[in-house]
Amino acid sequence: MDTITLFVYGTLRKHETNHGLIREATCIAEQAWVNGELFDTGNGYPTLELNNSGKVHGELYEVSKNLLPLLDALEDFEEGRESNLYDRTNVTVHTDKGTKGALVYVNVDESSKNEKITHGDWKLHRFMENPPEQVYYFAYGSCMDDERFRKAGVDHCFKNLVGAAVLKGYSMKYLFRVSDGGRADIVEDGGETEGLVYLTPYEGVDYLFVREGFYGGWYRPTFVDVDIDGETLKDVLTFHVYNKMPELSPPDHYSTEILRGAKGRLSDSYYQYLLTELDRLKKSSHS
Repeated sequence: MDTITLFVYGTLRKHETNHGLIREATCIAEQAWVNGELFDTGNGYPTLELNNSGKVHGELYEVSKNLLPLLDALEDFEEGRESNLYDRTNVTVHTDKGTKGALVYVNVDESSKNEKITHGDWKLHRFMENPPEQVYYFAYGSCMDDERFRKAGVDHCFKNLVGAAVLKGYSMKYLFRVSDGGRADIVEDGGETEGLVYLTPYEGVDYLFVREGFYGGWYRPTFVDVDIDGETLKDVLTFHVYNKMPELSPPDHYSTEILRGAKGRLSDSYYQYLLTELDRLKKSSHS
């Protein structure tokens, strides 16, 4: 069966209103982006302008070519028509595994660009515009440890520990660099990452946005599905490094936080994996 590669950034994304149209498609990357700017049309969907002014985040799929007429109809696109709402064009899509060419629907109607979404993520935009009272949050690094929560006076936001969870399709690496070493990140490379799920009030989210440097371009809030106690929690908040660097050994104090948070709460095998990786990186930094 002939397929096309499609980048989606709005209502066609996972768990969004029109995702059912591509539910049989193969997801190539959940963490994907293109150069451009994103705008809220004010009509319940966004529009994309391709340029070099920023990043627009979305997902990459392999879709049956038979769906193209339905997708064109959804996007109000007709080849050769001058009054199209969107145009269908080719774009370079960036993922954790590299770049790939894909089709994308882009804006051709200037009047539809109602509000610029500066962080370039439609799901995050809706989340922040209508914040829920409580949020499931997946911690995979130092946020598994309670000590800094207490020091920051926000430990009451992280009292409701739902349990240990598995994020499939991602590995944990140390790809964010600060002056004393690396910090944890998740990379969409087909691996598995274990972590802890908290149910936190939105006050906890405000704290995490600051702690993870969201406003400074350090970590990007994103939403993933995790497995916990035989069930799948959908659209769980977590954080993904904006600009990944070569892996670097973390400092001892940061390693201690990760191991202290993981011990006795994640699987023994994953705890041993954390120990082994930290030891490997420490040795390589001294070689």
